[in-house]
Amino acid sequence: MTPDIIPIEPAPPLSGNAPPLLRELAEMLRRLVNTGESATLDLSALPLTPADLDWLREKLGQGEVAAQVQAEGESTFDETACPGVWWVTHRNTRGTVVAQFIEVTFVPELLKAPPQDVAAGCEHLEVLISEL
Repeated sequence: MTPDIIPIEPAPPLSGNAPPLLRELAEMLRRLVNTGESATLDLSALPLTPADLDWLREKLGQGEVAAQVQAEGESTFDETACPGVWWVTHRNTRGTVVAQFIEVTFVPELLKAPPQDVAAGCEHLEVLISEL
């Protein structure tokens, strides 16, 4: 009796498009340091295979900061081992990835509190203090 043989599908190969992104990210990071100019790469719009994305994520490594935002789905902001380079993933309410970016910035824009939210927080604190 011969056991059923399960075919093993090879992982899709690297396309060759990921390594040049490291050079582009280095230039973007230099610009951030020298001028304060932020930049974004839309990974969903680039011809990258899942293997390319895995390779790129492995090369960039994991940094010290990670954040999640819950707003009509989850968005994650993971600093890479290169401070100032953030891997950003947006998911819909079903958890499906709808967009991925690499942001080169000091702090991703979506993590900054809007002025009106800060004003509301100030009002809230004033109420808390008045109730003491």
